[in-house]
Amino acid sequence: MPPVITSLLDTDLYKFTMWQAMLHRHPQTQSEYHFVCRNDSAYPLADLLDDVNRELDSLCALMFRADELAYLSSLRFIKSDFVDFLRIFHFQRDFITARAGANGSLEIVARGPQVHVMAFEIFVLALVNELYFRRFDREAALAEGRRRLQAKVDRLHEFGRAAPLAHPFELFDFGVRRRFAGDWQREVVTTLRDQASAVFKGTSNVQLARDLGLVPIGTMAHEYLQMYQGLGVRLRDHQKAALEDWVQEYRGDLGIALTDVIGMDAFLADFDLYFAKLFDGLRHDSGDPVVWGEKALAHYAKLRIDPHTKRLVFSDGLDIETAISLYRHFGDRTQLGFGIGTHLTNDVGLQPLNIVMKLTHVNGQPVAKLSDSPGKTLCDDQTFLAYLRQVFGVQR
Repeated sequence: MPPVITSLLDTDLYKFTMWQAMLHRHPQTQSEYHFVCRNDSAYPLADLLDDVNRELDSLCALMFRADELAYLSSLRFIKSDFVDFLRIFHFQRDFITARAGANGSLEIVARGPQVHVMAFEIFVLALVNELYFRRFDREAALAEGRRRLQAKVDRLHEFGRAAPLAHPFELFDFGVRRRFAGDWQREVVTTLRDQASAVFKGTSNVQLARDLGLVPIGTMAHEYLQMYQGLGVRLRDHQKAALEDWVQEYRGDLGIALTDVIGMDAFLADFDLYFAKLFDGLRHDSGDPVVWGEKALAHYAKLRIDPHTKRLVFSDGLDIETAISLYRHFGDRTQLGFGIGTHLTNDVGLQPLNIVMKLTHVNGQPVAKLSDSPGKTLCDDQTFLAYLRQVFGVQR
């Protein structure tokens, strides 16, 4: 079979935006990423090891093509020197290893210079997913996936006939990392573009955005703010340092900030009037979305900022009905966006894998995410985790 990954554009936009910022501001940083499966799978993932290693070999042989670099250059926030770096970039096989772990688990570790290993994440997740789901009946899964996709389109049409609220309902595909297969994601995104264009406004997949004439969507992920825990700034100030570097790098572009690296309350304590005016809005990725949204709007009100000028983006395990419910709750009060991943690209009647590949160390120091959803908290070092909680006054 052909390799799972055939283009280095087949990844999330925020990988490029974070990559550029780190290349310009902290190119000497060393980091370490670990693959984690959070749920049980039908097959031991260690059974995929030989295929995973073959796919990693293939990935490390890829380089950006001229047409791909030209597309990246057309994005106004991508700078020419970053494109020049990508022109000579290819993944180094020595920086990533895969092996069988305990109880049939799969262990994948990427370790090396940040600007050489940070982009592995999405590709690793996509290839593990696709290799895993090749073990099931593909035709039956696609038939069920198409039935469910059509039901989603029909639901969006039904919803679209209702009287709109003050702000439009806008839906994005965030499904690269958890997709059933690459060709299935393309089919899903093409269907939504063609049949639900009134609400479907873009995709995080850069390759699909280019090929299908869509807007590429994305700003930053948790790893970006986590990096600053190991970059020598005072730990209490790492969120502010990360946001300030982002502002200086993008000068008004890419203005959606992620809030849950230490939790929403700790984030808002750092998100003062300066940042609240400079950033266009906030992204939710853990905890109760209604509680989170109400806190965000209350914060803007306290700062005397008109919430109608800001945007709240929801992206935590959404499905269509949850997105519609959140829209009905907030749609008359602020701009909204809904990024849906697994429910779009891996809703085919099979149990999806809940896999991540998370940043664990920066410059030899542990880093952590204190999520508003306890099951999403990740850190290998409990001493550092306790210290982080103490510094930010987090009880959970």
